[in-house]
Amino acid sequence: MTLSEATPELDPATIEKAAHDRAFLGHPKGLGYLAFVGGCERFSYYSMQTLLVLYMVKFLLLPEHIGTVWGLEWLQGGWYGGKQGQPLASAVFGDYTSLVYLTPIAGGYIADRFLGRRTTLILGALVMALGHFLMAFQPTFLLALICLVIGVGLFKGNIASQVGELYAAEDSRRAMAFQIFYIAINVSVIGAPLISGTLGEKVGWHWGFGTAGVVMVAGLLLYLKAGPWLPADNAPVRGAARERPGLEPGDGARLLAVVLLVPALAVALITNNQIFNAYLVWADEKFALTFFGHTLPTSWMITIDAALSFAMLVCVAAFWKWRAARTGTEPDELGKMIIGSLFSIAGGLCLVIAAATAGGGKIGLFWPVLFHLLNSIGFSNMLPVSLALFTRLAPRAMNATVLGVYYLAFFAANKMVGEIGGWYSDMDTVQFWLLHVGTAAIGLVAFAGFRLFAAPRLLAHA
Repeated sequence: MTLSEATPELDPATIEKAAHDRAFLGHPKGLGYLAFVGGCERFSYYSMQTLLVLYMVKFLLLPEHIGTVWGLEWLQGGWYGGKQGQPLASAVFGDYTSLVYLTPIAGGYIADRFLGRRTTLILGALVMALGHFLMAFQPTFLLALICLVIGVGLFKGNIASQVGELYAAEDSRRAMAFQIFYIAINVSVIGAPLISGTLGEKVGWHWGFGTAGVVMVAGLLLYLKAGPWLPADNAPVRGAARERPGLEPGDGARLLAVVLLVPALAVALITNNQIFNAYLVWADEKFALTFFGHTLPTSWMITIDAALSFAMLVCVAAFWKWRAARTGTEPDELGKMIIGSLFSIAGGLCLVIAAATAGGGKIGLFWPVLFHLLNSIGFSNMLPVSLALFTRLAPRAMNATVLGVYYLAFFAANKMVGEIGGWYSDMDTVQFWLLHVGTAAIGLVAFAGFRLFAAPRLLAHA
């Protein structure tokens, strides 16, 4: 669905059929298909996330290869201001990963107004697969990135909405359905570095990108097969009008709060999002990844992070549930975001210590793994509840629009990650990671200030 309009009416026939369908773990069969298709898409996306910077730094942007990429030298001298090597790789990464949080807004609009959800999703899967296969050829690198940005935009917003439409509003299975859906996604995030990352680093870069394309095609074929078990399409009906609720007293202040929270959240996310950029370059250069004569792929650090993130999401949710049952209280959304920022600061300090104590030798994995653990706890206390906070602040008339505004924080964060990551080559490593600790501290101060001065009045009736 588009981020600027309300959810369409659920199809009664689909709801009636799904109410009696318990073929997949007690849920409709369509959920199983959507979970696997979503997992395939995330596998392909995180394969790119894992390999992109390493591929550019270690191969594509070397002097003997960069001239083979159509348009890259022209773009390097113009948009990227003459950047070379790792700073150029970081900037390209930042543009790519930021744009994938803008294009889903257009993808939802296209689905609602022109093509319908299914056609838009299928088109997105085809364009994404094309992008992955174009990564197998050096000249088409930039064209591949453009295809991937467009494909994610067409695909991303048009699959999760179908999960909810499998269930009636009063169906108690709905919440568990989304948990199952996101479990499949997290499994894919863990698996992508192990499979595509290993193939890319150990066999050949294009093998890793090609694997992502094959998995994307498999996801598309599964989606086509799933047609009879999916919700009815939301193809637009010409001339149909929708009633839209108006703004209410106090909505203007809540909208202002949302706008102010976007840059605060974006800055707080920088350390976490840098994991896919300069952090991987640092790990490839400095981490002690050789054990018993075998050197592990650097991309496996992403698997460690993804596994810890998944585990900490479960543990943090269980902890707050246990605390609420024992004491009858738990922190509000901003309280948890403040706690998350403290853990992010602690995680960043682990990287500072690792860089400061390494000297000229290799860095053991104790401090990096501790960073991933602490950062994952911070992530688990920040991301899910920040989305809940934004939807709570959102006026009823603009709930879906505020969701689009929320993802602008990720756009801004990744753009800043691309710019800051480019400083890694010329900046002292200790200072580089201290800078990231500072960004987490800015987020902490912003969240604390908002909770102290604005939240009591704005959230009182939200």
